[in-house]
Order: sequence, then C-alpha cells, then structure tokens
Amino acid sequence: MKKYALLLLVLVLYSCNNDDDSMTAAPVSEVISEFRTNLSELNLYTGTLNELNVSSNAFIYDLNTPLFTDYSNKQRFIALPQNTSMQYNGDGLPIFPENTVIAKTFYYNLDDRNLSLGKKIIETRLLIKLNGTWQSGNYKWNEDQTDAIFDQAPSSVPVTWIDIEGSTNTINYKIPSNNQCGTCHGFDDQKNPIGPKLRTLNFDYNGENQLQTLINNQYLEGLQNASNVRVLPNWKDDFNFSLEERARAYIDINCAHCHSEGGYCEVQSPLRLNYETSLLDSNIQSQKNSIIFRVSSDFQPGLTMPWIGTSILHDEGVGLMLEYLNTLQ
Repeated sequence: MKKYALLLLVLVLYSCNNDDDSMTAAPVSEVISEFRTNLSELNLYTGTLNELNVSSNAFIYDLNTPLFTDYSNKQRFIALPQNTSMQYNGDGLPIFPENTVIAKTFYYNLDDRNLSLGKKIIETRLLIKLNGTWQSGNYKWNEDQTDAIFDQAPSSVPVTWIDIEGSTNTINYKIPSNNQCGTCHGFDDQKNPIGPKLRTLNFDYNGENQLQTLINNQYLEGLQNASNVRVLPNWKDDFNFSLEERARAYIDINCAHCHSEGGYCEVQSPLRLNYETSLLDSNIQSQKNSIIFRVSSDFQPGLTMPWIGTSILHDEGVGLMLEYLNTLQ
C-alpha cells in the first residue's frame, strides 16, 4: 500500500509540473470590440494594465514615418476577431474585418535616458469597426496609472519628462475631443484609420520586414510578398532616401489626411499632400510661402499646422520641411 501511495503521489506531482502548457495555461480572453467604461474591461492587455502587455489576440505594429504628437511615445496595435484576417487592397489601408480594434496609447518616459524609471501614460485612443463603419473613442489614464476611463471630452494634461539629451521638458498635452478626432480621421464624411497603410508598414522592424511578418502569420491575406508594395520613406533616413522623398513622406503622414480629396481641408486649401501626388499636382510649390508660415510660426491654435494634436513645434520635422521647401523656386 505504501508503494502504491508513493507511486500515486509521483504521478500527481508530474501532472502538476508537466511542461505541456496546454494542461496548465489559462485561456486568453477574447478582445471586447465595444466601448465600455474602463479600458481594463476590453481585454486588450494582460497582467498589470500600465505595463501595456498586449493580448496575444493582438499584434503590435509601427510606422516607417510616424505622426508627430508633442514628442510623445506611442504603442500601436491591432486586434482582429479570432479566425479572421485583413484583406489586401493595394498599397493603402487593407480591408479590416468587422469588430477589428485599432489601439494607440500615448505616453512619456519619465527619463528617456533610463527607461527603468517608468512612464506616464496619457491616453489610449481606439477605432472599432462596427456595422461596417469605424467608431472612435478615447480612454484617459487616471493619476494612479491603474486604469483608463472612457471620456470623449477634450482636456489638457501637464507633463514633464527628461529627454535623451538630459534636458527637462514641460508641456500641457492636449487630448482632443471625439469630434476633433474626425478632423484628421474623417474622409468623405466617414471616419477611417490613418496610420496602418501597407506602404507605411513595409519596412524592417525588430530585424524582420514587418509587412512580410503579417503575411506569414496570416494576419494579411491576398498578398504573398511585401516587395510588391511600395515603401513610404523613413523621414530620418538620409542614407537611403533623398531630401525630397523624406520631406514628402513627413508631409504625407502629418498633413495629407486633411489635405487630400475627401479630407477635412479639401475645400479650404488647394494642397494635395499624399506622397504619391506629383509635385505639380500637390501645389506645394505655389503654396510654399504659406506652408513655411504655417508650420514654422510660434504655436497659435487655428493658425499653426497641424490644427490639432500638437501644442509645440516639431523642430526636427519643421527643419526638414524648410530645408526641402527652400530648394523649390
């Protein structure tokens, strides 16, 4: 009997410590594709919320040339419903399945020289595809950084951080209202994503081509090879791209969502700033002086471009645009 009991104990211990995760791992909760009161209710993250560990039902992505938002850092990811994929639809946005969630979280490292000191998370913006249209919503992080609350009103958050050069910076970060989000995301009177165009995802990220990784992991169907998609240049890469290519890419990601056919400034401005638009058709040359004035003036709401999303000038981006614009006669 003693031998039998000992054998039974060994079998129990073995089963409890078996390396087969399928026997012990808890199932991953499916992402909730609706706007609830607290961000924590949506299953977008696992573990402690402010560590921003994305659910295994989502994938993080980055942009070759990103939008500038007052030097904030951004975590971007997409959660597709289980057993679905995005569908290839040219170099622009793919076709997203119903109930897709696109998330972007804005934060500042307390000290860019020492990331272990932590960060201050400001907001998490969501786009959710519901009944064939994109709905937007914003979650503002509480002071304790334990959760974010659904809040569609505009607000301002004081932020102080130390940059990589050791300088202390202080700003009042502007969180837009949900109506203001439509200024940039509105296209032909409907909201749409801006960033995850295939040509903006087509670059090496963490040692692999990001777009090809999406294809290989079956997140994107209808495309076999990322080399068949154009590349939006990295505005910082002066080795592989010309001044004009880099400046036009920066202008595209920061300005073209409004300054395009169907965009917010379609009627107010003759500028058409998509990267693929020719210089002649873009009207950049004829509007050169106006652009210089708008992008380089001390920040004034309603005058300085972009209209929303920034409260300070992006010195490096403005410098690139001015360098390029000054080559035009």
